[in-house]
Amino acid sequence: MQELYTPDDYKRVLETVLLVAAEPLPLSELKKLFDETFDDETWQILLDDLRRDWSGRGVELVRLASGWRFQTRPEYQAYVARLKNEKAPKYSRAVMETLSIIAYRQPVTRGDIEDIRGVAVSPNILKTLESRGWIDVVGHRDTPGRPALYATTKVFLDDLGLRSLTELPPLSEIERVMNTQPNQAVLTGDFVASVSEMMSENISKDITDTTEPVIRSESTLPTE
Repeated sequence: MQELYTPDDYKRVLETVLLVAAEPLPLSELKKLFDETFDDETWQILLDDLRRDWSGRGVELVRLASGWRFQTRPEYQAYVARLKNEKAPKYSRAVMETLSIIAYRQPVTRGDIEDIRGVAVSPNILKTLESRGWIDVVGHRDTPGRPALYATTKVFLDDLGLRSLTELPPLSEIERVMNTQPNQAVLTGDFVASVSEMMSENISKDITDTTEPVIRSESTLPTE
């Protein structure tokens, strides 16, 4: 095993592990790499130094919701995509609108989503988002029937290249984000376009309203 003596030695190990990792690695996992115990400040210095080492290259070290990873810089993603045999999946407007509502109003029930969209939400829409790992059930509302409450996941944030929900663009900034960062992630374009359409139809007013929505009966709602 390679002996480690200097900060560069430790950074080289971090670099190697992060380059080959299939998923973002949280600090708790990275701490398992070394016998020595470093405080969080030292870890932050090592990772920040490593991030600077890769500045100006086609790949960057980023911190996401679930940990650290190397990823292609947005301006080079189009070239990488040319070598991929499989195209990114396309999702229907109904799926993306549902995801948008959950992202900006979470936690929400299926009834909340239906009240905002004005149509019944197919179970397949929620299953699609759950299978992709973008949403999950985080609890149940204390009302008759105890409907499930849905919220977005760390995978959702990772796919958008974000660390937390506070980094989601304000609805007023959606169009600007779409114009300046069109290749930030596979999901971003569809997600942003969907929210933009919702804004133009004044649905965004309902999303940002903090009052409790009046839940409609499923029988009174048109279906998709």
